[in-house]
Amino acid sequence: MTALRALGVAVALLIIWQAVVLIFQPPPFILPDPARVFAALASRPDLWRVHAVTTLSETVIGLVSGAVLGSGLALAMSFLPFTRPVLLPVMVVSQAIPVFAIAPLLALWFGFGIASKIVMATIAIFFPVASAFADGLSRTDTNLLDLARLYHARRWQVVVLMRLPGAIPSLVTGLRLAAVYAPIGALIGEWVGASSGLGYAMLLANARAQTDVMFAALILLIAMSVILRAIVDLLTANLTPWAAESQ
Repeated sequence: MTALRALGVAVALLIIWQAVVLIFQPPPFILPDPARVFAALASRPDLWRVHAVTTLSETVIGLVSGAVLGSGLALAMSFLPFTRPVLLPVMVVSQAIPVFAIAPLLALWFGFGIASKIVMATIAIFFPVASAFADGLSRTDTNLLDLARLYHARRWQVVVLMRLPGAIPSLVTGLRLAAVYAPIGALIGEWVGASSGLGYAMLLANARAQTDVMFAALILLIAMSVILRAIVDLLTANLTPWAAESQ
């Protein structure tokens, strides 16, 4: 049902796009029609065979590393409360700096290859995961915490047996956000400096006024984000059977 709704939205957007082109008749280099964009996608197999694969690789590795880093920071703040006043400001400051501003530095430090894009994607997504998971870990039912104190439970027992199960839904929320943000981080890194990837292809197309190619790359990026989100939903669907989502 969700897939059908997504398909319906995509078809509606295509119809609106085509209607705008027919009504206002903008030049193709301003707004190409959908047929021209899909023709560019079909005539440029390098977009999905090379550039999309590069961006997808950067995104998936960045998503995994960012999820691990964010989860680790959240657990560290829960297991070791004295680290929270140190780690939390660092996390906030890391997000206060625009990722686009530090992209040139990352390219300088890690090179123009895949490493700098993975780091960029990791920076872009670790905060949603860490923030959502840490919030879930800190919102354990007070009655359960009182019960743990009554039985003199150790800190690790409270976290593993009480805080962690209740925080899994929050972690899932953070992972869903991360799946959408990860391609953006990789794309920004490619805009700064790369030899392949959808961001690199878009820069070349922009310099040559090939707007249809830019839209084709954008469609691939959107499809990538939607597929990643769907995969995360599929993998996390049975993690919290005790907290099923209401429709």
